[in-house]
Amino acid sequence: MNTQWTIGIIGGSGLYAIDGLEDAEWRSVDTPWGVPSDEILFGRVGDVAIRFLPRHGRGHVHLPGDIPVRANIDALKRAGCTDLLAISSVGSLREELPPGTFALVDQFVDRTVGRAASFFGSGLVAHVSLADPTCERLGAFAAAAITAAGGRVAEGATYLAMEGPQFSTRAESRLYRDWGCDVIGMTAMPEARLAREAELPYALVGMVTDYDAWRDDHAAVDVAAIVAQMAANGRIARAAVAHLLRHLPAERTPSPIDTALDGAIMTAPGARDAALVARNEAIVARVLGLASDANG
Repeated sequence: MNTQWTIGIIGGSGLYAIDGLEDAEWRSVDTPWGVPSDEILFGRVGDVAIRFLPRHGRGHVHLPGDIPVRANIDALKRAGCTDLLAISSVGSLREELPPGTFALVDQFVDRTVGRAASFFGSGLVAHVSLADPTCERLGAFAAAAITAAGGRVAEGATYLAMEGPQFSTRAESRLYRDWGCDVIGMTAMPEARLAREAELPYALVGMVTDYDAWRDDHAAVDVAAIVAQMAANGRIARAAVAHLLRHLPAERTPSPIDTALDGAIMTAPGARDAALVARNEAIVARVLGLASDANG
């Protein structure tokens, strides 16, 4: 059993670097799902191994719907990650979540379309539980770190994942509020789904940049204002990540998510598509007893 932490950090809009990273080296990680958004930055903070992947690529080159999410999660798995911390800019659907707030997400409503949402398919069918799609343990560490960094954090937020790349209409924004959603973004799905299939505990910190479009007395979403708020959020986010990494428990105890695929694969051994099994070797190595070709 691996008792060492290897934290994968998926940086979104506003977080493009990790403060205090030692032995930093960008490395290419090959995947059977194509090229990830970028190379992965390998390094460490103290005794904690770090794998940092900019979700949109350095220079912000990928639209939300074009992010190669399966390649990203597969690459982070191959790089030896035990847990994933995702950082993402979001819009607020609640008056009590003003710009500058950090929202710790614990639920999702997925309104994306046309995005590959699973590693599995015909010839290798699997169903994982997604009732609680984020990791409570890692999320608690993140919330404490944000507070220590001087940020305001709201826990228990529901994230509406929209397709984009356009922002919401006012009617859509009001509808999502009526559904009970708290924040809105374009990138966390199917990222969270795929992390669960890869047996990687996943926590998402949403950095609120704007009020979306639901308020009659408020201007429409302004990109320039969002960029300015992202810069302010990013400073706190970098400090929070550094604090989290330096205050993790010395030993990583097992998580139930580490074995999310137990009993999930439905296809009988003799009916499995060998090519799809091979393509998924990093994802299913543990549960099928395969030797994964990890790059970490």
